[in-house]
Amino acid sequence: MRSLLLIYLMVWFSLTSNASWSEEIAAPPILHMQPGLLPPDNDLLTTLPQTERATHYRVFKAIENDAQYNHGAVLFHFNGQLFCQWQTSKRDEDGPDTHVLYSVSDDGRQWQPPRTLAAIRDDAIVTSGGWWSDGNQLVAFVNVWPKQLSPKAGHTEYAISRDGLNWSPFKPVTNATGKPLRGIIEQDLKALPSGRVLTAFHRQPGLIATPYYTDDPLTISGWTAGNFNNLPHKGSISRELEPSWFRKPGGEIVMTFRDQAGSFKILAAQSDDNGASWTSAEITNVPDSRAKQSAGNLPDGTAFIVNNPTGNKTRLPLVILLSRDGEEFNRAMVLRGQDQLPAMRFAGKYKRVGYSYPKSYVWNNALWVSYAVNKEDIAVTRLALQPTP
Repeated sequence: MRSLLLIYLMVWFSLTSNASWSEEIAAPPILHMQPGLLPPDNDLLTTLPQTERATHYRVFKAIENDAQYNHGAVLFHFNGQLFCQWQTSKRDEDGPDTHVLYSVSDDGRQWQPPRTLAAIRDDAIVTSGGWWSDGNQLVAFVNVWPKQLSPKAGHTEYAISRDGLNWSPFKPVTNATGKPLRGIIEQDLKALPSGRVLTAFHRQPGLIATPYYTDDPLTISGWTAGNFNNLPHKGSISRELEPSWFRKPGGEIVMTFRDQAGSFKILAAQSDDNGASWTSAEITNVPDSRAKQSAGNLPDGTAFIVNNPTGNKTRLPLVILLSRDGEEFNRAMVLRGQDQLPAMRFAGKYKRVGYSYPKSYVWNNALWVSYAVNKEDIAVTRLALQPTP
């Protein structure tokens, strides 16, 4: 009798628990990099092919004793022009005088002198938050960080312009209930084919990265949190930070995160229902520099990731990884290397050599990547697009 019971239990486990365990073990990763695509020695990243289709242009040159620190550049097009905004301060990262500038270009090569988008505030620092447009109006987002708020956190505000010159007063971005959204917006707003816009906010208390979506064409209201469970973390800052995203050919959305836990690998989560719900983030084998990265799709659907794939805090070279299916990234090119890096000119808090915090935008048959050079100058790289083999 005991033998029969044992056999029954073994069969039952094989048909239930073991089956789910097998499926869990066999589940393919959300994304992965082809083994051997990048050299194991960080110093050999310079041996990667450097594309000849990339050209580089300076948007803004740091100004001694005035605007020595510049970072967080993000691009958008409106009325046939390319816009770039970034945070700036006299000397230090997130210094008390931090505010937001922007510049405009007709072709991405020659840039106008900067204008103030969000001025210095006495009670908060203000950083770049990105752009959006419904086709008639340009929306500029900024992140507002109250100086006395603890733990460190903030909220998002927006201003609207019809000409890119004259702006409305800043107002709070609101959620689906019409209340101000208590969180810092990530700059990578992009739209699904349905028109729904996705990004993430780092919610209070602290900075807890959460995917959000809205069906408001102007993206200033109606923001709804996706169902997403953050990984275990210490303190008030989530392990997942500063995400970007791309779509797979089947319509699945992949959100890529910086891993604040220090794995120096990109984290990835996936949504199969247009951002309403998400898997938990999982660690991938794609190295990064524990910094902001950028992801998206080229016009032919090819998925890309732009980052510094060093596996440590080194932020050069600037590299693009490519994938036809959004699952295996099997091509890599250097967009800008160490041989093109100028010397750092100014000291300052949290200054770092390299190409920092890339953000990407497709415009005029090219992929444009904005970033800071040594956290001093603001630059863009134009990658001319051609059919992907």
